Amino acid sequence: MTSATQTPTDRYPAGSAAFPHRDLTGLAGLAPWEILFLLDEAEQWVDLNRAAQKRDDRLAGLTIINAFFENSTRTLLSFEIAGKRLGADVVNMLVAQSSVKKGETLIDTAMTLNAMHADAMVIRHQSSGAVRLIAEKVDCPVLNAGDGQHEHPTQGLLDALTIRKFMQGRGGGGGDFAGLTVTICGDILHSRVARSNIHCLTTLGAEVRVCAPPALMPADIDALKVQPFHDFDAALKGADVVMMLRLQQERMSGQFIASPGEYRHLYGLSLDRLALAEPDALVMHPGPMNRGIEIDSNVADLAGRSAITTQVEMGVAIRMACLDVLTRKTRGVEGWA
Repeated sequence: MTSATQTPTDRYPAGSAAFPHRDLTGLAGLAPWEILFLLDEAEQWVDLNRAAQKRDDRLAGLTIINAFFENSTRTLLSFEIAGKRLGADVVNMLVAQSSVKKGETLIDTAMTLNAMHADAMVIRHQSSGAVRLIAEKVDCPVLNAGDGQHEHPTQGLLDALTIRKFMQGRGGGGGDFAGLTVTICGDILHSRVARSNIHCLTTLGAEVRVCAPPALMPADIDALKVQPFHDFDAALKGADVVMMLRLQQERMSGQFIASPGEYRHLYGLSLDRLALAEPDALVMHPGPMNRGIEIDSNVADLAGRSAITTQVEMGVAIRMACLDVLTRKTRGVEGWA
């Protein structure tokens, strides 16, 4: 990892070499400097979003389509705000209003959207790999807003930015991830958020622990360079960051837990449990939360420790950065031709 005193040219290559990809469909396989570049690019938008005037027109004249084949509130709204604050024309396509409901195939939908000459597409889909498939069929940059159990890359990035901001606020300098211990607990099996966080944080040098009931732990977990736990108390000891995940009932077929009460007893984050982590351990949750199941309200709202609302704030900044970076070639930005 790089130190806080290094310049951007020391942290990553210049121009488009810093992020040479047309699309952002996942974080797996990205180089550390590519992730750092996107985090650094988001910093300017954090500042703008906190200012009285939240407008920059660098994407004026561009059209962004948010095509959400799966329901969303936070992610859709965040991408819409991000695009509009950059001056773009933003169009939302929701599955309930689309021809997909009439039997149109994913490829036909992709080709239809492509024929409208959008300058970028943000895609959310219930099937793993669907976003990559669409990206291969269209002529503009594609951002993955979550596909099945695969990835949710902007969530992984915004979580990393949230952690870095808190580290800096606590005197952590430039926010070096090496030496950090992050515990992710919950429905690891069905969580694309967990996968993107694992790829992001391990690439940046953090130690990642994952904790879940045996039925909710992926079979390939050993390949993800993490430490798996079934005992939540053991997974919490010494953790600098505790990230809780909800049970994704909509992706489950069959019974994965005995009962919500039993799950809370074994895997719910209470104040007593949080005391097993580091004294200033950060509490995170991508939302929506099931208060009283995976996290108690007095933990979710814990002043100075809970970063849950900060995650939402960082989400807009990260999505502004991604939309800006991926459209630079279209806009003819110097070094991005």
